[in-house]
Amino acid sequence: MAVEQLPARVREFANYLNGLMARLDQGGGWCGVFWQRDPDGIRACLDGREVPPWDVVEALLQDLAAEYGPEAARAEAEGVRALHSSALVAYDSRPGGRDALGDRLDVMLREQRYAAERQTELGRSLSVAAGQDEADSIRYDLAWARDDHVRATARCAELRSRMAELDRRLMEPKTGAAPTEHARVPVQASAPEDGGTPKQRKRRRGSARFAGMAEEESAPVVVPPAVMPALPEQPAAGGRTPRGARFAGAAEAVEPAEPQVETVNGGDRLEVRGAVERLVRLRHEGRSGEAHALLAEITYSSPARYPLLAVELQRAGLGADWATLLWEAASLPADRLVAAADALVASGRGADAEQIMRQGVVRPADEIGRAVLGLAGQGRRREIGALLDAYVRVRTPEEAVRSVAADPPTLVPLLLEAARGVSEERAWDLVHALRVAGFAA
Repeated sequence: MAVEQLPARVREFANYLNGLMARLDQGGGWCGVFWQRDPDGIRACLDGREVPPWDVVEALLQDLAAEYGPEAARAEAEGVRALHSSALVAYDSRPGGRDALGDRLDVMLREQRYAAERQTELGRSLSVAAGQDEADSIRYDLAWARDDHVRATARCAELRSRMAELDRRLMEPKTGAAPTEHARVPVQASAPEDGGTPKQRKRRRGSARFAGMAEEESAPVVVPPAVMPALPEQPAAGGRTPRGARFAGAAEAVEPAEPQVETVNGGDRLEVRGAVERLVRLRHEGRSGEAHALLAEITYSSPARYPLLAVELQRAGLGADWATLLWEAASLPADRLVAAADALVASGRGADAEQIMRQGVVRPADEIGRAVLGLAGQGRRREIGALLDAYVRVRTPEEAVRSVAADPPTLVPLLLEAARGVSEERAWDLVHALRVAGFAA
């Protein structure tokens, strides 16, 4: 995108960023780190082709404080935040901005998951380190893995906030508009850099630290007339139907089976208490990298333990770690995600359950599709309903449609059923998005 084509607020922020960077040591501090790890991303931000995440701006202000004193950085920070927010609004409002945000969030969720796995791996390596030198080296790597995870988590939250704000703005002028308005936004990752006629979409370069990745092109797939897959029938349940993972508004048209919540025993309680005690000790000793690695490991324990973890963490004064664990839970496999939500609902923690489901479906579309196929193969109709209901509520119709590519004859009917359970308007929007994408609905 040529400089003269940039939205005024994006150009204004890019000018500010160039001025800020000019005052910093290009090879030192966070500035040097960013140049080393993603020079293309930095150049894109300086050119105004990207707006950096806030954590990058914040880190550069830390460099400014180190060189010119905290007062100078503090005075500058007051106006920078508003300037950055305005630039994001203008940047996201471009044609195709919503799709670009969704693509970028998919990238950062993968980055977040990788960083969590890396922390767990390094934490295990640290526990069996042969000597002090090896332990110090692992701690160094662990500190970077921790930083990567903190940044990825912050960026996921920022991207979700931007998507919600954009959705709110897009809905305001559309009062009374036909549901088909969704399809009028052209799908593109960004405006062409040369300012000419937009070319065919192609995969964009750049690392996950700055860039938003576009999806690869795929040919339209024609779906045969929708036929519900033959899932095993659920046994009839007597009495009141437990809500289970339906806290997220699972489709009422499908009567859910009773959630199969695992029971916990004395051994589970002892293990949870022991893990929380280790976490408290690590926090008190300032070993935050190891603490976060332990927390990531706890996240992948039995879903039935989540209510116990909530109680023990809050009792120990680690409410912030419980909040982090809920964020980590969003990366659980679909069946374990729903199981964790069921356990939280059963213990009276419906808000926490809703949060992990809402966050858990903001993952790559093809991953959602594969997860649903896996659940369908096991005959887990209720879990499919819970997962897809949350999915069609959180994602736009265009994003939701991407999940059916793995097996359109199976996934299209399931997705449509979930949309109808939300509202007729949502179902209509989804039908239209399917047709635009080349799927017969």
